[in-house]
Amino acid sequence: MSKSEERNILVITMGCSKNLVDSEHLMRQFVHYGLNLLPSDTDLSAADAPYVHFIVINTCGFIQDAKEESISMILQALQAKYSGKAGKVLVFGCLSQRYLKELKEEMPEVDAFFGAFDTKAIVEYLKLGYREDLATSRYLTTPSHYAYLKISEGCNRRCAYCAIPFIRGPHVSVPMEELVEEARSLAACGVKELIVIAQDTTYYGLDLYGKRMLAPLLKQLAEIDGIEWIRIHYSYPDSFPDDVIELMASEPKICKYLDIPLQHGSSSVLKAMKRGIDARQTQKLIDSLRSRVPGVVLRTTLIVGFPGEGSREFNTLLSFVERNRFERLGAFTYSQEEGTWAADNLKDSVRPATKQRRYDSLMSVQSAISEAANGARVGSVCRVIADRVEGDYLVCRSQYESPEVDGEILVPLSGRENKLSSLVGEFLNVKITGAGEYDLFALPIDNN
Repeated sequence: MSKSEERNILVITMGCSKNLVDSEHLMRQFVHYGLNLLPSDTDLSAADAPYVHFIVINTCGFIQDAKEESISMILQALQAKYSGKAGKVLVFGCLSQRYLKELKEEMPEVDAFFGAFDTKAIVEYLKLGYREDLATSRYLTTPSHYAYLKISEGCNRRCAYCAIPFIRGPHVSVPMEELVEEARSLAACGVKELIVIAQDTTYYGLDLYGKRMLAPLLKQLAEIDGIEWIRIHYSYPDSFPDDVIELMASEPKICKYLDIPLQHGSSSVLKAMKRGIDARQTQKLIDSLRSRVPGVVLRTTLIVGFPGEGSREFNTLLSFVERNRFERLGAFTYSQEEGTWAADNLKDSVRPATKQRRYDSLMSVQSAISEAANGARVGSVCRVIADRVEGDYLVCRSQYESPEVDGEILVPLSGRENKLSSLVGEFLNVKITGAGEYDLFALPIDNN
């Protein structure tokens, strides 16, 4: 590849933000060697689409919908190859980690398959030398003012429905010094907000240091110049570290926001899910967070239709949601995933129509809660960061909204396009003037 600077490469990431970080590390290697990275949304079917020498797809294999989306993307890439618009198609990530043998048999046209951890092998397949000195460097695909920081890989939990442990393996923490180095590098590139992610962020450090070290890590991240917000995602409720709650309450850079998937509000269902925590313990944690971190915003996810969930258990779940009034809530209906404990040991006993009806009922309750929570913010003043200009609005977020998954704060441009557009990536103060179910509306105030 002596003329690597003339080579176009397209990296497509499916699935979660953890996959995105893996792709960004890989892309940094490509950029070092002068490969031309095409935008991830490049339309390969367009008449004027550039020729792509390599298409690299980072797949997701978590649930059925995600698997189908990854397979569809591989087929699209192969179609570009058949039509002469692309050269080689490479596939890696969770799907190929989980179904390597089957994929090779079903899609022999793919030039090479790699597992979820084969970044070095991909670089070497392209006849490039993997640069260890770039291991903590990334090519950001998010807006330049925020980035995800993946602090560990894999998971030691054994939730009955989850395939992640046998796809990604056991929990492995990234050494703290490497994470701090990576965060400093991101800050030097203009990143102001770090979104800390892992399969379970609360487990961080147990394997390396013999104890949970999320709070000490967060303290070191907060000391980095340029980092203004640190947001915690994907925290397991069982044995939640008390020192993290203390830090959220006392450290201004830690957002008063927590993504904490709870999955259900019924003790019997939680036991069947093998969550290691019951409804009483879950409620105690929520109450502690609410009382010790005033104003904290909680995001959670729930599963409806898990085996054994009857009308009583579902009504318990509704009561749980109504009591706790989560500011952010997502849900999905249970689907059996082959290889999981639940698929092997529990009958999928809830009918699809019942699952959907329960899902709709749950989200109807949550819709009213979200709208009320947003309405209560009208008239308040908050500090926001401007993500982008879209249509007639400057699209912003406060510490209470995470990118991609939450609503946004919309500031009308209203003849101030030049002034407001220049604020993308910057902080400003706004007054909330209106609210919908998901988004808020605001006007800028004196930002001097």
